[in-house]
Amino acid sequence: MLISLNWLKKYVKIPVSDEELIRLIGARLVEVEGVIDESHKYDGIKIVRVETAEKIENTHLTLCMVNDGSAELTQVLCGAPNVREGMLAAWIAPGATVPASVHEDAPFIIGTRKMLGKYDSHGMLAAPDELDLGDMHDGIAEIDPEMAKPGDSLADVFELNDKILEIENKSLTHRPDTFGLIGFAREVAGILGQKFDEVELTTELEEKNQIEIEITNPEICSRYTAVVLERHGEIKKKYLTWQDTILAKSGMRPVDPIVDATNYLMLLTGQPLHAFDYDKFVAVGNAKEAKIIVRLAKDGEKLTLLDNKEIVLNDNDIVITSNNVPVALAGAMGGASTMIDENTRNIIIESAAFSLYNLRKTQMAHGIFSEAITRFTKGQPAYQTLAVASECAKMLEGGFKVAMVSDAYPKPEKENRVKISTAEINGLLGTEYSNELIKSTLSNVGFTVSGDENLDIVAPSWRTDIHIKEDIIEEVGRLLGYDNIAPVLPLHGTATPNKMLSLKKKIRSILNEYGCNEVLTYSFVSERLLENACLDTKNSYKIVNSISPDLQLVRQSIVPSLLDKAHLNQKIPYDSFALFEMNKIYRKDWGMNEESVPTEKMSLGFVLAERKTVGDAYYKAKNFVEKLLKRFNIEPEFRPLKQMGAECLPFENKRAAEIWVGEEYIGVVGEFKNVVKRNFKLNDYLAGFELNLDKILNLESSVVIPSSFEIKDKQDLTITTKKSYREVYNQVKEKYSDAEVTPVGIYQPEGVEDKNITFHLEFR
Repeated sequence: MLISLNWLKKYVKIPVSDEELIRLIGARLVEVEGVIDESHKYDGIKIVRVETAEKIENTHLTLCMVNDGSAELTQVLCGAPNVREGMLAAWIAPGATVPASVHEDAPFIIGTRKMLGKYDSHGMLAAPDELDLGDMHDGIAEIDPEMAKPGDSLADVFELNDKILEIENKSLTHRPDTFGLIGFAREVAGILGQKFDEVELTTELEEKNQIEIEITNPEICSRYTAVVLERHGEIKKKYLTWQDTILAKSGMRPVDPIVDATNYLMLLTGQPLHAFDYDKFVAVGNAKEAKIIVRLAKDGEKLTLLDNKEIVLNDNDIVITSNNVPVALAGAMGGASTMIDENTRNIIIESAAFSLYNLRKTQMAHGIFSEAITRFTKGQPAYQTLAVASECAKMLEGGFKVAMVSDAYPKPEKENRVKISTAEINGLLGTEYSNELIKSTLSNVGFTVSGDENLDIVAPSWRTDIHIKEDIIEEVGRLLGYDNIAPVLPLHGTATPNKMLSLKKKIRSILNEYGCNEVLTYSFVSERLLENACLDTKNSYKIVNSISPDLQLVRQSIVPSLLDKAHLNQKIPYDSFALFEMNKIYRKDWGMNEESVPTEKMSLGFVLAERKTVGDAYYKAKNFVEKLLKRFNIEPEFRPLKQMGAECLPFENKRAAEIWVGEEYIGVVGEFKNVVKRNFKLNDYLAGFELNLDKILNLESSVVIPSSFEIKDKQDLTITTKKSYREVYNQVKEKYSDAEVTPVGIYQPEGVEDKNITFHLEFR
């Protein structure tokens, strides 16, 4: 996203330098990836009046004498068809650089040229594309005489001496309001400690002569506003405008007055708009009047887009239909059948709010990354659809008048209210902010705050991300600056070691010692992966806003991911290898925990594969289990497979076993089913296991005595255990019979069951 500092300064007073402002934005709002300095891009470009324009016979050239505000006229040859006497134009004087080439490796510097062998041409009269203010090259840019006079600097008239901020979009994913200049300016005011003067758009139009709008499901479209405009005059574009320069500096190009108005308002407010040709819309629906239906597409439906690309729709896509005939891919791109052109008489301005989850899938499925869909996938709220559509009607009132207004809003958004105390805010941030400072900080950016010590806060309609106390605390800390919070050493003691991390570290060390390789794979998987492993996909939680169509489910087992990686390794090829991963898994049949979130378990997955066909893979995998657990003094028992859980499904019943310790079931080991081998295209010699690490951690295991370490003459050994000193001492003496064992110390932290026993070993 590109933000013009000049445009930003029209909405908020900036009392600091540009450099300090950019630093504050980076520290308190969003990462600024770069700054494009255009302060000298338009040096040497003046506005001139064409005093004479004589066509040169048998050529397309015109001999012009231009007035640049000095005493003498300057001769320029121009090939543009629209050059004429009396017009104001942009003149690139000799020695100046053509703006469109400024950032090229070899910028084009204009000079004086001899043309047709006898005419001196001093500089050039520039077209919009040469000024880097559009793509138009069918004529030179014409300047409104009410805006400028000969000799004026083009940069001064259109405020082109500017700095453009390159904003990193991803860090604003949860802030759709900041994808409009108004919302971005509001945040800048907030971080500068200023009250933002809210921008009042045109008074919202009242509904009249309504178009019929049907939203089949409010979950896919919470609000749909349609305004029909009738042509009553010409709106042909004549002059270069300030609006054109804003579009260009924001990475968009002026097209025509209608499209430019919708694009400008999207950049200003963050609300995307779309314009349909009304008469084409009615004709496509084969009806006497327009009927708008917003629905999910049907698998296999086809639609030709504005770029003339035909796409095949799927049932995640939202479509705008005319009497149920698709005419646009909602939030992404309009259809060719209803596009506006030079013959358009009447238009429909669409302003709507669509499901971000559906549009993310649409974006990935069809590869559409337009400015509009970028904003919709951030969750554009519905509060301003009618206001922005009304503003668009006002911008076009020179050539159109309002004929119909419809606003379908079946499920209005509820206000977000949070109650929190000043003490809670300061307690989490480690600050001593006063009630007044907290209230003014939030009020500056549109929050309604009442109360003193106990605050009742209502989030503004554009802040759909505010739900809980921590959201408010984050706002206060961010706007006032985390860098302003004084660092203080914590008062609490040393944290208790994480036992699960310690267990995983030990397992990692042991399996690495045995020649196994650890991998780390996505916790999100596809339905196909689970089906290939014979797992029931209905037992997996589905991701509502998945980042990819292939990553829609949260995995219920680690083994399928390892089988997928085993296939890749065999293709390389590797003849013999063992892969393992330790991570969390989730299953629906485990239910929810006390916090009403899915129950999670820490699991160890393991897969070994070889090209050989002799011997039993089951016994080799079982041997890994036994050796691993023995290092923790755990004696496992292997019982016939009785389908203790979904983790058993990939394994062959007669070639697998459940793993028990006493009456505690901790996992499964075995060879994989033939269908699993075929699905993953793996060799026959294939086995693995999956262990519940939470169960292993909670077992009353014996002390772990390292089997080996680098032998030195003298070595200290510390063991963490619940056992008595005498039991541990005897075990160490038995293990290291060739060493003299001397006790050093016993340490047991208060409130902790385990004790640390340290011995000094001197080897003979």
